[in-house]
Amino acid sequence: MPERQLTCAPHGHMLTNAAVWSADSRWIVYDTRESLDGSVFDGTRIERVDVATGRVEVLYESARGACCGVVTASPVDDRVVFIHGPEAPTADWSYAAWHRRGVVVRADRPGRAETLDARDLLPPFTPGALRGGSHVHMFSPDGRLVSFTYEDAVLAAATRFAQTKPPEQNLRGVGVTICDEPVTVPKTHPRNHDGSGFSVLVTRLHDRPTPGSDQIRWACEEAWVGTDGYCHADGTRQRHALAFQGDVITASGQFISEVFLVDLPEGLDELRHSGDGPVAGTATTRPVPPQGVSQRRLTDTTGRRFPGIAGPRHWLRSSPDGSQIAFLARDEAGVVQIFTVSPTARPADDGNATLRQITRSPFPIASAFSWSPCGRWIAYVADGSVFRAEIESGRCERLTARQPEATAPRPEACVHSPDGCWIAFLRPVPQAEAAAASRRVFNQIFVVATAAEAD
Repeated sequence: MPERQLTCAPHGHMLTNAAVWSADSRWIVYDTRESLDGSVFDGTRIERVDVATGRVEVLYESARGACCGVVTASPVDDRVVFIHGPEAPTADWSYAAWHRRGVVVRADRPGRAETLDARDLLPPFTPGALRGGSHVHMFSPDGRLVSFTYEDAVLAAATRFAQTKPPEQNLRGVGVTICDEPVTVPKTHPRNHDGSGFSVLVTRLHDRPTPGSDQIRWACEEAWVGTDGYCHADGTRQRHALAFQGDVITASGQFISEVFLVDLPEGLDELRHSGDGPVAGTATTRPVPPQGVSQRRLTDTTGRRFPGIAGPRHWLRSSPDGSQIAFLARDEAGVVQIFTVSPTARPADDGNATLRQITRSPFPIASAFSWSPCGRWIAYVADGSVFRAEIESGRCERLTARQPEATAPRPEACVHSPDGCWIAFLRPVPQAEAAAASRRVFNQIFVVATAAEAD
């Protein structure tokens, strides 16, 4: 199938790993980071491109030395959410994982940003406010919540300057914000700010996990499970759940990533209440998950020849019906393939039996991936092309012509549109008008058509 280039401006274009399409499949949202892999957070604009016409609109432009990026779109309305770095950065408060925040803009009100997650950096900490920075924000399928990864500025500073008993470490975890539940914080610190949502951490971390246990030291790369949650083994429905990658330590002392899941309470109001520790944390301890949050492990790959999640950086992704959570791991030959696991899996019974291998490709999966809205396909990059794999059969289809490494589809994103008709991805493109010796290369956004959902 022929690919189609949507953007051509002489600057960077960066897609997030998922949720880059507007709810009506008309627009693709992106940021303007310059580096091909997006590792330098230097973008200052959030833009969107019309898939039919190629017309570009600027949704937001940062100011006062701040940068912005990693934008995703709501599946139910015209909101977008993205990372915003510090305005007027200083030597002690410049861009860092624990110095960023989530910001929401509505497409019909470009330039008008609301800060999503409140911040309170001095005790007593405000419930519903964070004490650090959020990252890779993703709306829940019903638009009521936003998930994010998080690092803690209070603990980062406390660890650095500790003179007595060491505090808990600043570790990456996963949190959620309840939208439209405003939080006001005291302006006792120049970097404190209010937020339009109530934010909590939902993963439980350990500085020193017990080898061979289900304790985790790091939680990241999360995904909402199902468009309407998933069904427990007893038939009851879990409306809101997040799958994520959690780092465990094996009995032999090796750190590997496994698939974990947190169930959120049916009544989201429970998220406002502390569980077995303060939901806002203390000056030396991490925020504790609130009432009604349950965390468990779904995979145990320690008995496999190549244990752990593997391959390029990717986020877990759930099938639309919530019955399968996809991730990358190595097969018995060492080739990175797509696997799935059920959200009801119990790895203690038989860790290998809970896994289902989807692809059996001769070349490795080379990118983040996404499900089609019908649940039949997963799209990904491999061997210089965009592919899709049929879930039931494992059959793989090459959708774009193979490209050499320098201009092949990038690994950061390969995202189905909500209507199932398109897949969006990035390719590096040299600027044609530049002299050959000094030709600059920028990521540009491409799409390729898929067969209709009914096919």
